[in-house]
Amino acid sequence: MKQILYKLFEHQYLGREESREILQNIALGKYNDAQVASLITVFLMRNISVEELCGFRDALLEMCIPIDFSDYKPIDIVGTGGDGKNTFNISTSACFVVAGAGYPVVKHGNYGSTSVSGASNVMEQHGIAFTNDIEKLRRSMDACNITYLHAPLFNPAMKAVAPVRKALAVRTFFNMLGPLVSPVKPTYQLLGVYNLPLLRLYSYTYQKSNTQFAVVHSLDGYDEISLTGEFKVATSASEKIYTPESLGFIRHQEHELYGGETPEKAARIFDQIMKNKATTAQKNVVIVNAAFAIHTISPEKNIEECISIARESLENGMALEVFNKFKSINQG
Repeated sequence: MKQILYKLFEHQYLGREESREILQNIALGKYNDAQVASLITVFLMRNISVEELCGFRDALLEMCIPIDFSDYKPIDIVGTGGDGKNTFNISTSACFVVAGAGYPVVKHGNYGSTSVSGASNVMEQHGIAFTNDIEKLRRSMDACNITYLHAPLFNPAMKAVAPVRKALAVRTFFNMLGPLVSPVKPTYQLLGVYNLPLLRLYSYTYQKSNTQFAVVHSLDGYDEISLTGEFKVATSASEKIYTPESLGFIRHQEHELYGGETPEKAARIFDQIMKNKATTAQKNVVIVNAAFAIHTISPEKNIEECISIARESLENGMALEVFNKFKSINQG
């Protein structure tokens, strides 16, 4: 590790295979906590390269518990976190709207690290029992178009760095890896990022895979489509900037998207959304993120049609019906 750190301190970059080997060694406990913390710190001081990110991803995917859901052709909707906005659970809510519209969803998530409530916090608040039993996960998919993967059950290698990440208490490149290491390797992915360099980085990374993707970033710093201003969407085919008004929405204020101080508060907001009793801002933001997920799956549909599909799923109770079925199957 000493030679690796010297190389990084001299502003050199790692190759893909070298990065893969380093992360495997971290997972195997071959480096001490101080060395791992030093490595993490390097990537706080400079941007990670595509080759480095791909190498780290390769290592985690090799070590994860694999699940073959390719016959469903599912989508995952996820944000990197780290935008400092502490929004309510927009991606998780959008997943149930997309599933309610009839599209298969495999949500890969974890507890919140840079916000009060991550996807696993919301699931836990509703009594969902996390599992890596493939038959149970398939039963959920077959019954309601959605299943949930609690990341630590599928990525045991991440346990080795958990104490260091917690002690550092800052955003690390492991946050960036989360969206890339779903053991399902979803056919489609809608990913939200908190800045433009990350949008480009993930776009280049996805282009080296078979995933059909859309990477979104709100230009005022959100790692999702916030409707608080302009936002950018990058796919393998194009990059485009949208305004809320161009899609028939009004602009919302930052405080309208706040997720609260506790997981319990975030879960209550989630429930209000599912019941179509949320505020206009909360509802619109979920609809527009779900719409771009649907557009990622069905690019032949224009975005206005996808918004209409997402709105119908939420307002006509299909998303709530899916969530209630999901609870009945997955509660412990």
